Amino acid sequence: MISFIASRAAFAGFLLLTLSSFVFILFFVAPGDPARMIAGERATEAQLVQLRSNLGLDRPIPEQYVKFLGRAIQGDLGFSYRNQQPVIMLIANRMPATLSLVLGAMVLWLMIGIPIGIVSAISPGGIKDRLGQSFILIGLSFPTFVLGMMALYFLYFLPRQAGFTLFPPGGYKPFLADPWLWAWHLALPWMTLALVTAAVYARLTRGQMLEVMGEDYIRTARAKGLPEWKVTLRHGLRSTLTPLLTQLGADVATLLGGAIVIEQVFGLQGVGALAVQAVQSQDRPIIIGVVLLAGAFIVVTNIIVDALYVLLDPRIR
Repeated sequence: MISFIASRAAFAGFLLLTLSSFVFILFFVAPGDPARMIAGERATEAQLVQLRSNLGLDRPIPEQYVKFLGRAIQGDLGFSYRNQQPVIMLIANRMPATLSLVLGAMVLWLMIGIPIGIVSAISPGGIKDRLGQSFILIGLSFPTFVLGMMALYFLYFLPRQAGFTLFPPGGYKPFLADPWLWAWHLALPWMTLALVTAAVYARLTRGQMLEVMGEDYIRTARAKGLPEWKVTLRHGLRSTLTPLLTQLGADVATLLGGAIVIEQVFGLQGVGALAVQAVQSQDRPIIIGVVLLAGAFIVVTNIIVDALYVLLDPRIR
């Protein structure tokens, strides 16, 4: 197992190196003045000269890349001259909102999607299956921002018009300050993100369960007299966990890099909102930092998923 994880970690390192190379070429080697892009149009010539010296832009390209890579490895993602703060500090200040949104929604979409997929698969063609497939179809058809706006209208605006507040419109409250207020403000974003994503997990669970439940070992388990719920959960569901884990790792890693739509709809000042603001203001250091961070999340999450594969499936071990 150690050699398996080591090989995956080495490949992950190669991927991060490749990503950093693309980012460096895009922002520092492509035509244009990197110093002007980073400092902004209002920067004076003296400031540009100082910035070129600080970033090593007056040195050969290979030396610039080594310096860029060394800073990134040490956690130095650059300095935002528009915000007058290090990029890593700006991201760290926004990360609690994104983490809270993604992890809370993840729990909900797993609790909703997997049971619906199981119930739909064990009664194919029946009323439960039809209801499950209807949920999947509706969930996959609704864009996230549409569902978010509907949630705000029906669960915030209309109750507010009636004289009471059912849910707040959004915003983020720190968990340590007041856990109840933290959960209350995240309830609508959690439900919106979870309902859309749960449809994906319900469809995946249903498809995998339908395939697994026809296998020989399932018929053997039934022939031994095991209760149906044990056959379904112990033998059927376990075989579907590997593709579910793959999907979960990809979804969580992507969302940790910024759940842009949800954060914009509900006014959550997370990493996604920071990335949107950086693109609008052309704050290149923040864009570089968010891209590198999102890539790191994806790579690290894949290593964790690979390690869990070994625990779930002895054949990989």
